[in-house]
Amino acid sequence: MKFFVDTADTAEIADLAATGLLDGVTTNPSLIAKAGRDFLEVTAEICKLTDGPVSAEVVALDHEGMMREAEILRKIADNVCIKVPLTIDGLKTCKALTSDGTMVNVTLCFSATQALLAAKAGASFVSPFVGRHDDNGFDGMQLIDDIRLIYDNYDYRTEILVASIRHGIHVLESAKIGADVITAPPAVIKGLFRHVLTDKGIEGFLADWAKTGQSIG
Repeated sequence: MKFFVDTADTAEIADLAATGLLDGVTTNPSLIAKAGRDFLEVTAEICKLTDGPVSAEVVALDHEGMMREAEILRKIADNVCIKVPLTIDGLKTCKALTSDGTMVNVTLCFSATQALLAAKAGASFVSPFVGRHDDNGFDGMQLIDDIRLIYDNYDYRTEILVASIRHGIHVLESAKIGADVITAPPAVIKGLFRHVLTDKGIEGFLADWAKTGQSIG
């Protein structure tokens, strides 16, 4: 399973990239606004920090506007992945761009049938939002399970990119179901490293080492 980080904070991206675990980055208008930097500038910087896909989202709602914005965005770097909403105009744009060899991430997916439409439109990735799904009384992980079943039934190549991840259980369940990618905030990814028994083990080893009075090097 691929790990993408969901942020526009370049320091956080660089830190995770250094672990060798980072396979790509997702951004959205809200994250760019939070970063407080120029959209095109920060996207270009992120593209240099990873060889993997970097999702850059259009803000136009009509097909023609999306295509104009996508033309600007895909000139930033070869690893830019154009992010479009799961609407009729978004899927028109998806079809046009993927037919031209451009990666497309279809976002704001909340049903398995929406994911089916994205796959038929040739999406490179589809982003179902599990956390927001849970927040509204639905089962986010069941949504991922349903999409996985449908894609496997018809051998669709669209990758399931689990988004709106809130905690490590979402990551675990996504991996068990067989999602292709997860994207999560830096804090959630870093939380996967932590375990109380790991911390206790390190504490015990260091205490025992201190008793030896030795040093390495």
